[in-house]
Amino acid sequence: MRYLMIHYIDENIELTQDEQAKVDTTMSAWLGEVERRGVSKHGSRLRPAADATTVRVRGSQTLVADGPFAETKEQIAGYDVIECADLDEALEVAAGHPTAFLGVIEIRPLPAS
Repeated sequence: MRYLMIHYIDENIELTQDEQAKVDTTMSAWLGEVERRGVSKHGSRLRPAADATTVRVRGSQTLVADGPFAETKEQIAGYDVIECADLDEALEVAAGHPTAFLGVIEIRPLPAS
């Protein structure tokens, strides 16, 4: 089953050099492990929420606004698509990602294609 991992993080968080080094090391190890296991299908960081544009259509009007959809402390910072045997494995994979230590990872099953 494929799952979408949505990474939420406070973009204003400031890490020390040591903390950033730990994040980088953890990320490299996580990527190596999910690639070795064959569960990683695709993933990417996203540009900051300030670079987002939202689109809404209401009646015949298209409303375009600068910025993210929601005004919250934590914004979507990236995503990963993983393929796991079940939700338990997806949770285990997500728990090893650095975002789990700095923010929140939301996991959603993707529909079968």
